[in-house]
Amino acid sequence: MTHTTHTGLSGTAGRIAQNSVFARFARAGYVMSGLVHLLIGYIAIRLAFGGGGNADQSGAMAELADKPGGGLTLWAAVAAFVVMALWRLAESVFGSASEQGAGGDQPGVFDRVKAFSLFAVYLGLAVTAFRFARGSGKSTSSQSVGLTARLMQHTAGTIALVVGGLVIIAVGGYHVYKGATQSFLDDLRGTPSAFVRRLGTVGYIAKGLAVAAVGLLVILAATESDPNKSAGLDGAIKTLGAQPFGVVLLLIAGLGIITYGLYSFVMARSAKM
Repeated sequence: MTHTTHTGLSGTAGRIAQNSVFARFARAGYVMSGLVHLLIGYIAIRLAFGGGGNADQSGAMAELADKPGGGLTLWAAVAAFVVMALWRLAESVFGSASEQGAGGDQPGVFDRVKAFSLFAVYLGLAVTAFRFARGSGKSTSSQSVGLTARLMQHTAGTIALVVGGLVIIAVGGYHVYKGATQSFLDDLRGTPSAFVRRLGTVGYIAKGLAVAAVGLLVILAATESDPNKSAGLDGAIKTLGAQPFGVVLLLIAGLGIITYGLYSFVMARSAKM
């Protein structure tokens, strides 16, 4: 009885997920994610040449909000990110509709955890976009510093920061592994071109290194009792810029993040969903 009920729910989820309108909105989440990464990369390159800005999600959305039509684009981003978040939540509960439709095995714990993690990521993007669309957006780096400072007031909070930093590093390492082994190709329909392979390889490795740097800074903030070190992606990128050959490092980081943004557009068209 339980198995029959679960199968029925999975089938219902699959039919909802494969609805063409729902699918288009979910794929739009990749487009908006790509746009955010393009803007983050642009800000990183601008920093290399002495410009300003926050090289993170909030900085990208602040840039977008200042452009003509930016408010409308942000509201579209809210809708796209919410639908993508719901899609990932359904995957974490029922499994991938594409795998079920192809007669694949039931997803394992790792697949469900990954889907739920992506649900959290896209939900966070939706909340950030919503705040900037309403004109009440705040810097995510300053929020990260504030949260870190509060957690560091207690030993348990400091331990949680170190564990969280290690998890973030692991996520970054997974991205690097996915890019280096080109296992991201399993996420795509059809036979990708050599250009798409190169785009994905560079993009995933660059994204992974950036994420791992964020995790490292979280650990340093906790161990050195300096919450200012935990400033998220913006802090990681600006730390790069403060190193010897910082201009070159910022240019490489910016171009790498832009490459991941371009690959997100490939995902919008060709990802299995």
